[in-house]
Amino acid sequence: MRVPRIFTSQRLSSKAVIALDPQSSRHLARVLRKKVGDAVIVFDGEGGEYQATIEDIDKQRVLVQATQWMQDDLEAPLAIHLGIGLSRGERMDVVMQKATELGVREITPLFTERSEVKLRDSRAEKKRLHWRQVTISACEQSGRNRIPVVHPPCSLAQWVDTAGADCKLVLHHRATEQAALPPPQSIALLVGPEGGLSPSEITHAEDAGFLALKLGPRVLRTETAPLAAIAILQARWGDMAF
Repeated sequence: MRVPRIFTSQRLSSKAVIALDPQSSRHLARVLRKKVGDAVIVFDGEGGEYQATIEDIDKQRVLVQATQWMQDDLEAPLAIHLGIGLSRGERMDVVMQKATELGVREITPLFTERSEVKLRDSRAEKKRLHWRQVTISACEQSGRNRIPVVHPPCSLAQWVDTAGADCKLVLHHRATEQAALPPPQSIALLVGPEGGLSPSEITHAEDAGFLALKLGPRVLRTETAPLAAIAILQARWGDMAF
C-alpha cells in the first residue's frame, strides 16, 4: 500500500516531532485510518522529504517523528511560469492541479478583457490561498516536494509587461506560424480564459516579445489548452518523454 505524503509548513529536521495541521490529521485518522507506528512521508516545500512515523494520533491531531532524510527531487529542469486568464467554476482548480502535476513552477491568475470572474481584495486573497491548497494536494499526490508559487491575481498587461523568461509564448488559435526556438531554461506561457484573448491583448503580448503558439487545428477549452501546451513543452525541453 502506498505510503501517504503530507505537506507541512513547519521546517523539518531529523528526529523532529511535529503536529500536522487539522486537515492533514483528519485525513490520516479518519479517511486513511492510520495508526501509531504507521509510516508516512513529510515534506516542507523546500526540497527533499523525510520518512516519518506516526507517534500519536486522534481525530483532530496527529504527531509524527521525522526519521530518514531523502533527497529525491522531482522538479523539472524547465521553469514554466503560467499566466492564465481567470475562468468561472472549477476550471481554475483543474488548471492549478494539473499544471502542478506537470511541473509548472509559478502560476499567475490574470484579469483579462473576457474574464467574467471579478475578485476584490479579501476575496482575491481567499481564492489565492484556496488555489495554493489545491497545488499542495497535487504535490502530495504527484511526488513533488516543492510547492509552485501561486501569485496574487493581476491584470494581463501588468504580467505581460513584467514577465521575465528565456522564452515567452502566447497561446491562441489564430496563430499561423510557429517559430523555431533554441532550447530555453525558462518559459512564460500566456493563456486566455473561456472566450480566449482579445486581438488587442494578443497584440500587446506580441509587442512585449511573446511569440504566437498554436496547438493543432482544434480549438481547446481554457482548462485544456494550458495543460496540452505544458505537456508539449516539458516533452520538448523538460523532463517528460515517451
